[in-house]
Amino acid sequence: MTLLVGEILARATRGRPLLKDDLVRLLEISDETEYQALFQAAYEVKREHVGPVVYFRGLIEISNICQKDCLYCGIRKSNQKVPRFRLSVDDIVEAARWAHTNRYGSLVLQGGEIQDDKHTQFITETLQQLHAATGGELAVTLSLGEQSRDVLRRWHQAGAHRYLLRLETSRQDLYRQYHPEDHLWAPRLQCLEDLRTEGYQVGTGVMIGLPGQTCEDLADDLLYIRDLDVDMIGMGPFIPHGDTPLAHHLPTYDKAAHLNLGLKMLACARLVLPDANMAATTALQALSDTGREMGLIAGANIVMPNVTDPKHRRAYQLYDGKPSLDENSEQSRLGLEKRISSIGESIGYGLWGNSPRFDKRVS
Repeated sequence: MTLLVGEILARATRGRPLLKDDLVRLLEISDETEYQALFQAAYEVKREHVGPVVYFRGLIEISNICQKDCLYCGIRKSNQKVPRFRLSVDDIVEAARWAHTNRYGSLVLQGGEIQDDKHTQFITETLQQLHAATGGELAVTLSLGEQSRDVLRRWHQAGAHRYLLRLETSRQDLYRQYHPEDHLWAPRLQCLEDLRTEGYQVGTGVMIGLPGQTCEDLADDLLYIRDLDVDMIGMGPFIPHGDTPLAHHLPTYDKAAHLNLGLKMLACARLVLPDANMAATTALQALSDTGREMGLIAGANIVMPNVTDPKHRRAYQLYDGKPSLDENSEQSRLGLEKRISSIGESIGYGLWGNSPRFDKRVS
């Protein structure tokens, strides 16, 4: 029996849990009327649980030096074509001051994965100086890969509030296909558990549209993320990078199809975790000029405008076609203000924008 989209969405908007078959049906939508109904339902749930407010996370890309060699990533350690950089503490603090002055409530420090004492101390010192320079008024998210529980504790004590670590896929055999043999799935999951234990707001997500991935896999991903009970979701469509092995596994790439699938995943994620924070990622804009606005309409409530000095942005390309490489922080802010206003939403300037899911858990 064919599942009716209207019936599935009616259950979802009433707070009834969705099953795997429901999610597969939604992810396989191709009819335009059903497509719009999905987004309308997700947006209705978003307005009820997190509101029509977009929270900015000023993104600082602190380094493209990485010890990992993931087969899809443009800054993988084996890519000899990318010039490597690492911002100084002063560089990061300067970007943080700009974000604070312009009333961003939060920052994201994102970089390649490094596991050594020197890096741990560098991040610890950066967090301490950043908070001293901004009066402790900025919430800070880290996205720095797998780390030991001891390191996570040190960074939390130094002032990190949130952590984003994407699982990429809940299907372990698929994870093995796109990572070298020494990149194991289980330690990644353990790190997510350690983050919760250490008191972080925890975020994860998956890559959408990988070669060999099915809608059944993506439905399983959503249910797995739900069962992890995370506070934040950061996921986006797979976009190949020409200097990586995985680019050659996909001889043709359909931008429209990957964008549509990414938006359907966002909408389904909003139905599955109504009160989690969800990002409209830059990857959406790489596939369509209005991709981030479309992501907000599909259920996202977080945008991460880049506040990294433009001179470093070309060296931090995880995928091809990254937008706004030459745009400075002020141009990015003004552009996003217009885009967000155009869809009738407001920006939560000066607010941390905690995940309602997290606030309920700790209250």
